[in-house]
Amino acid sequence: MTSAAGLRAANDARSQGDVAPNDLEAWWLPFTANRAFKRNPRMIARAKDMHYYTPDGRAVLDGVAGLWCCNAGHNRASIVAAIQAQAAELDFSPAFQFGHAGGFTLASRLAAMAPGDLDHAFFCNSGSEAVDTALKIALAYWNVRGEGGRTRLIGRERGYHGVGFGGISVGGIVTNRKFFGTLLAGVDHLPHTYSREHQAFTMGEPDWGAHLADDLERIVTLHDASTIAAVIVEPMAGSTGVLPPPKGYLQRLRQICDRHGILLIFDEVICGFGRLGHAFAAERYGVVPDMITFAKAVNSGTVPMGGVLVSSRIYDAFMKGPERTIELFHGYTYSAHPLACAAALATLDVYRDEDLFGRAKRLEPVFAEALMSLRGLPNVLDIRTLGLVGAIDLASRPDAAGARAFEAMDRAFQDLGLMIRITGETIAVTPPLIISEDQIGELVDKLGRVIRAVA
Repeated sequence: MTSAAGLRAANDARSQGDVAPNDLEAWWLPFTANRAFKRNPRMIARAKDMHYYTPDGRAVLDGVAGLWCCNAGHNRASIVAAIQAQAAELDFSPAFQFGHAGGFTLASRLAAMAPGDLDHAFFCNSGSEAVDTALKIALAYWNVRGEGGRTRLIGRERGYHGVGFGGISVGGIVTNRKFFGTLLAGVDHLPHTYSREHQAFTMGEPDWGAHLADDLERIVTLHDASTIAAVIVEPMAGSTGVLPPPKGYLQRLRQICDRHGILLIFDEVICGFGRLGHAFAAERYGVVPDMITFAKAVNSGTVPMGGVLVSSRIYDAFMKGPERTIELFHGYTYSAHPLACAAALATLDVYRDEDLFGRAKRLEPVFAEALMSLRGLPNVLDIRTLGLVGAIDLASRPDAAGARAFEAMDRAFQDLGLMIRITGETIAVTPPLIISEDQIGELVDKLGRVIRAVA
């Protein structure tokens, strides 16, 4: 822990032109209470397999796979070696008008893993970029089809789709939206799918709620299908507090979109690559969307990467006109970065060779039963599980919303050696897919201890 005196000394050194290693002032951390953090830092020095390690060598069980991304665990030797070898051979290659083997190989492997005719990959660098890319492809698709009036985008309340202007426009988390003006015009939202009254303490998909998809028909009636380009949803809403889809909900969305000729986008930045026991959640639910966004676990969080899997129908619509003409005026400097591609290819090998998607599927009931054992602890209002994802809703303290979960996160890290995620008063746990049954027991035991401590 960095002391106040140490911070003052660091600040004095920085004012003289030197930067001390424990100077915490210059970094404005994202999605972080910066003042609270800098008073009581939670510092990480290294990671291996299921654990992070603090600068003083204390092991911290990773209950959140980094940030929903390190599905293969940390510092896997084969992935590290692939990154090192790639850096020594091809450090960067422009993706505008040039290509490299790693990008094409990775695109082919992802297309082979994806359901249906999602046979083309457009690469970017994050989930936020993936969402904005998918929305732009949807709008451009209708333009090249001669239906440029289809400009309306439909998201969902409590949805999280990254932090680009497109993503926060279709997203439905108020704190991510309220500071940034009117956002994109012509966006509407489906209702979220959670009801504590009907769904509390559900393992897997809740029985209640499929009818909420029918609200899309109301939106179509209000705006007319000829104005709607796409609907985007997370199969499982993750960042808002883990909301599994009701049974039949995603299938009904697909049917309504087909009825009105609307594109359906699955945001699988969190769900993809084994989190729900399959390569993609679309496979779990037997629904083939028109696009899937991905990021995070595609290379187990080792090098920034994201992308969009696109149906052949959409891709082919752009492949018109003179061959020398750019078909889509969109892209990023680091699209299909060689290091990110090498890391992804090595990660996909780990997933395959260790059957980590199958492992997640087999561990799902063990994980769910273990988390549900916390039911009845003080202030626990609900527990939800799906795949290797779980959420625990805590009751707020009077006049201090969010304080109980924040204290739980801090105590878990500082006192018990456990990393968890919080959203409001919700604790989320999403461990790497390599977690053992004994480590599930350790995770849940520490969760129980911290919930009692913040009662």
